[in-house]
Amino acid sequence: MRLVSWWLGIRFWKRVLAGFVLGALAGWLCGPASVTWFQPLGDVYISLIKMIAVPLVFFAVVNSVASLHGVQRMAALGGRTFLWFAITATLAVGVGLLVAHLTNPGLGVGELAMASDYKVKEVPSPVKVLLDVVPTNPFKALTEGKILQVIFFAGLLGLALVKIGEKSARLRELLGEANDAMIQVTRFVLEVTPIGTFGLIAALVGGYGFEKLLPLGKFVLALYLACGVQILLVYGGLLLTHGLSPRRFFRGVLPAMQVAFTSSSSFASMPVSLRSVTQNLGVAPEYAAFAVPLGASIKMDGCGAIYPAISSIFVAQYFGLHLEPAQYFVILLASVLGSFGTAGVPGTATVMVTLVLSSAGLPVEGIGYLVAIDRVLDMMRTMTNVTGQMLVPVLVAREQGLLDMDVYNRGVDQLGVGAHPVGETAR
Repeated sequence: MRLVSWWLGIRFWKRVLAGFVLGALAGWLCGPASVTWFQPLGDVYISLIKMIAVPLVFFAVVNSVASLHGVQRMAALGGRTFLWFAITATLAVGVGLLVAHLTNPGLGVGELAMASDYKVKEVPSPVKVLLDVVPTNPFKALTEGKILQVIFFAGLLGLALVKIGEKSARLRELLGEANDAMIQVTRFVLEVTPIGTFGLIAALVGGYGFEKLLPLGKFVLALYLACGVQILLVYGGLLLTHGLSPRRFFRGVLPAMQVAFTSSSSFASMPVSLRSVTQNLGVAPEYAAFAVPLGASIKMDGCGAIYPAISSIFVAQYFGLHLEPAQYFVILLASVLGSFGTAGVPGTATVMVTLVLSSAGLPVEGIGYLVAIDRVLDMMRTMTNVTGQMLVPVLVAREQGLLDMDVYNRGVDQLGVGAHPVGETAR
């Protein structure tokens, strides 16, 4: 028990960092055997996160819509949220194109071997995407983890509770208690994060090797550099324009950024993201419960904006093609709009690049070269996605008077619950 108390007394981000470092060391020492030995730890962790994601979103959205009192308030907040989604995505495309031109990732890479299992992804039509948001069977959507359909149904149920009024008081109270229970379950699951991080990183380092990275090192460098610029300069600048401290923000969202980097999953990071923006940064829980799950579904600055932009330059340079101004505009437009349209589609990053390249008239076969290193790319892309998914609720909450500045300015060090996801006090 003393060992457990000592472990829980260490700040959450330090425990995750320890899992990352030890996992990398174990993967390096054990080599390919790490996949067999340590991957199951990561798989169990991801399964636990997926287990809680759908019920957490369902109860959180129902309660948020019921608490925000009706359609007009939700429409105003939703419109503002979508506007910032589009603005930050546009800036991300610009950053990706700029960094790609500075680093020239497609020049001098030599002959590449296309991934043997690569197949061109089918891009869904806009009509199909819109139709898929509405569930034909909400219970099936819950069991299959279709988050956008879950949000749609939960939002309708929340509006119905508002419309019924006092007759639904007992049901709203019950749903509120269910939401509290899911939050507590989330706290339990998050304690497994350092172990899951250890397993995922050990398997990645041991099973990957450096031979796949070397030919595409410039591309990896370009992507990581662009994502770093987007996170630190673009997001930091937007926080400053809103009178908010970037340092406070990044300290508050660090746990979710760590989970995003190691898990490569916005949905896996969502419970930590939700807790970070509410308890570390002071965003009103009623609004955060709506905005964060929505962002995890459609807000993809890394996968949907930066990655397609750099990939377009890479493919053009590799095949010796010259991009016209009209093609740059198509890349920008397809990236911003496509990131909304491919929400919830498996392999979103690959689907997005397929959409952008085909729209700009570039060879979609060029994506096959990047599939071999996708896991390494996906870590940074996802961390960028999740950081943007937390940034937008903070900006909108600041604009709409839903941000508790006392909580935001108090910092994470004084918020034990931010550093310790099960709620233990800071030491």
